[in-house]
Amino acid sequence: MFKSIQFSSFGDFVEMGGYAFNVWSVYALFLLFFCINLYFPILKRKQIIREQKRRLLFNRERVSTGSKLSNNEMDKNDS
Repeated sequence: MFKSIQFSSFGDFVEMGGYAFNVWSVYALFLLFFCINLYFPILKRKQIIREQKRRLLFNRERVSTGSKLSNNEMDKNDS
């Protein structure tokens, strides 16, 4: 079985028995889709992390500003 899939030269391997265009285009498409499926989730993960950091900073700022306003309102109510 394995003797039937051996090629006599590198040129024969590249030609793939006359089916070179079909075989190599499938390999190219596979590589393209594989790279896309690696790249876009990584990109989305970075975007989500950036958004979470932005929200965290916004919430921290809002909480610290809100507590300062609460203290100022208390001071106004005391006088």
